[in-house]
Amino acid sequence: MIGCNDGADESAGQATGVRYARRFAALLVALPVSFVVVVILAVMLGSAAISPLAVWDVVLSRLPGLGHFASQNWPAAYDTIIWDLRLPRVVLSALVGAGLGLAGVGIQALVRNSLADPYILGVSSGASLGATLVLLFGAFAVLGPYALAIAAFLGALAAILVVITVSQVAGRITTTRLLLSGIALSLVLGAAISTIFLVAPNNDRLRSALFWMMGSFNGASWAFVPLVAAVVAAAFAFLLLQARALNLLLLGEEAAVTLGLDVNRFRRQLVVVVAVVTGVLVAASGPIGFVGLMVPHLARVCVGPDHRRVLVVSLLSGAIFMVGADIVARVVIAPAELPIGAVTALVGGPFFIWLLRRSRYTFGA
Repeated sequence: MIGCNDGADESAGQATGVRYARRFAALLVALPVSFVVVVILAVMLGSAAISPLAVWDVVLSRLPGLGHFASQNWPAAYDTIIWDLRLPRVVLSALVGAGLGLAGVGIQALVRNSLADPYILGVSSGASLGATLVLLFGAFAVLGPYALAIAAFLGALAAILVVITVSQVAGRITTTRLLLSGIALSLVLGAAISTIFLVAPNNDRLRSALFWMMGSFNGASWAFVPLVAAVVAAAFAFLLLQARALNLLLLGEEAAVTLGLDVNRFRRQLVVVVAVVTGVLVAASGPIGFVGLMVPHLARVCVGPDHRRVLVVSLLSGAIFMVGADIVARVVIAPAELPIGAVTALVGGPFFIWLLRRSRYTFGA
């Protein structure tokens, strides 16, 4: 009977693996197509409606070697609207969404818990505190244009180290301590940020910082895109190369060590990667919550726990979700604009409550 059960379990496991593989193959087609569609839609929508053909013409005219494919038949104002205003905003929102998806995958593997998220665990709050000091008081001014990103990174790094340290019991991170530590740290850092706003000079910096704290891509430009793209690409490459190590982390520390993983060293690397990504993304768009929670979890539901698949699906899904959320933020109360953080919270809050009740989806206890 034991042999029969083992055979049945093995057959069931193989069937599940085949199902996940087929879903992954389908998503590799569906997600890029969906991404192109949502990007074109995001560029089209706005105070001035623009046809999809005009969007393609303007974009092709700006790409080296492809300009001859453009019709060269569009109003001159479209160049400014599409290339200088809307497209950098769409590209930046896609990069931020992709980066938050990757950060969520990394931090959930780090603490072995699918309830983890840079926003919920206070990492975004730490990055926000560092960025706020730059925005209001010009801290780290000697670093020039990179002051905001570096300050946010240092804040995120300090926050994640505090949460991991406090939530450990006998070397093991529990769900309850993890969530309580993250919530407590978020409250403390939120109070610190509020105090900073109260004592800051009443000037234009205060207004811009308040709007930035709600999360927004308003005012996005091409200037910040290369840094965000480089960080997201580097994080994706690192995590994908370390997919086996991420899989081993989910088995537990003892099993991972037995299978040859230097757990302490890899965790340190993962902490730095998550902090860098979170810091740069917060500097680019302000704190945006729940994306790093929802996207990796849904990716695992679709393609299984293997991080080689989860990372790819999270990257693309995060980009699509964020661009879509930005469309909602711009359109719902047009010509005014909702903070992007409010849109993601309206979706992510109920999702978090649902996930919290379905505790079987957590990796650890």
